[in-house]
Amino acid sequence: MYKLILAWRYLRTRYIALASVISVTLGVATLIIVNSVMAGFTHEMNQRLNGMLSDIVIEGPDLLMGFQDSEHYCDEIRELLGDDLKQITTTVHVPAMLTADLGGYIYTRQLSIIGIDVDTYAEVSDFAEYVLHPENRKQLSFLLREGGYGLDDDGVLRDDFPEDAGWDYRRRKASWEAAIREASAEAELTDTASEDEAGPVDPYANTLEEAVTFNPMRDQHAGIILGIGIGSQRKRFESEDGKSSEVHDVFILQPGDDVQLTFPTAASPPRAETAPFTVVDFYESKMSEYDFSFAFVRQQDLQHLRGMISSEGKAVTSIQLKLQAGVNLIETRDKLQSYFPADRAPYFRVQAWTDMQAPLLAAVELETTLLNILLFLIIAVAGFGILATFFMIVVEKTRDIGILKSLGAPSRGVMSIFLGYGLSLGIVGSGAGMILGLIFVAYINDVADLIELVTKREVFDPTVYYFEQIPTIIHPSTVFLVVAGATLIAVMASVLPAVRAARLHPVEALRYE
Repeated sequence: MYKLILAWRYLRTRYIALASVISVTLGVATLIIVNSVMAGFTHEMNQRLNGMLSDIVIEGPDLLMGFQDSEHYCDEIRELLGDDLKQITTTVHVPAMLTADLGGYIYTRQLSIIGIDVDTYAEVSDFAEYVLHPENRKQLSFLLREGGYGLDDDGVLRDDFPEDAGWDYRRRKASWEAAIREASAEAELTDTASEDEAGPVDPYANTLEEAVTFNPMRDQHAGIILGIGIGSQRKRFESEDGKSSEVHDVFILQPGDDVQLTFPTAASPPRAETAPFTVVDFYESKMSEYDFSFAFVRQQDLQHLRGMISSEGKAVTSIQLKLQAGVNLIETRDKLQSYFPADRAPYFRVQAWTDMQAPLLAAVELETTLLNILLFLIIAVAGFGILATFFMIVVEKTRDIGILKSLGAPSRGVMSIFLGYGLSLGIVGSGAGMILGLIFVAYINDVADLIELVTKREVFDPTVYYFEQIPTIIHPSTVFLVVAGATLIAVMASVLPAVRAARLHPVEALRYE
């Protein structure tokens, strides 16, 4: 009993111990906050990466010409994986250049075209969840819709999206362009009789017959879904009073616009092919790597334009798989790699989504590990503070220790006083740090708003991160390890002073008293 009383007395009367408690508290709180934020970012990143890439991607030996008989390979994969396979689809993936005429200004962007199977692609990825039109989220389509773009699940239009996107915009734009052509023709005193009979000529038409019969007021080209970063720019707009700002997407293109895509054909040697497409929707995965570089079209349209359809069948460049929930991704990948060995033709390349994004995932993991190590040094510094404090207490309490040992207190009992002191500091400091860290994580976005209000600078720039709020995830196991580690450091810091106090001889301790 005397051990607990003395430990509590030393803890209560030594204000210098408060500094050690505060150090442990801040270290534990910081570790919990950082790990929660990093876990939130990692979860969001993994969810989007996996959602766009599917679980496993099998690429053919020729990424330009593709490979034939994809249905045969799909059947083999279904038989090999059995119930572990949820869905399978094929894709055509090629680089391209997008060109658009914006009122006399040419707009170009480099991108990657992905030809997808409308019926199966939405089941191997979360692509359909990211498109802007609510009907396309339910049933993916490459047909231009009358309206309703940019509506959320509650039917509210996002502030920065054009209200008339779709057929209304396309008809209005076609009528306006026809009027400009007519005015230009009259100004040049040219013969417009043939144009009046044929109607407006589409500048992107490939053949004379198509130019005569195609009417942009009622017709569209093959549909294309662009990443939102390709057709818009995210900018910050200051309020009229200059005291606040809002971030909005400024749309350069919108559903209803026509664009040209230039891409290599599947011939040998390849040649450049240009074809018109109509923008039918945007998708926003909030991963800049995808939103600024990917565009999706119907697989059969891309196969036809690239010359990938022959008497042998339709060629594709890759097969994508979605596994059932709970199936081991790495084991399934290894099984497929064994079935499609790299030393036997045809040379298929089997990769899990984690393999395709291995550098990014490894960088995030390394960053998290280094942050944990660096922040744990804060607690280590607090441990050295506890060590110094305890040595001071041992020197100051030499007389008390001598009296205790002369009254019969064993060395183990004296040692346990200081160990209990260290344990108390660790429990109090880590407990307070845990509570502070969890409260901070719960209100982290409110804290960020407060910091922005005070400093007039944004803590979390939405133009960079494309998140509306700071994502956080609290893992109880991580919290437990941080608290247990901080408590252990405090106890270990008290071991040496406790051993020294236990070794004091009562006669030596009381010699000068």
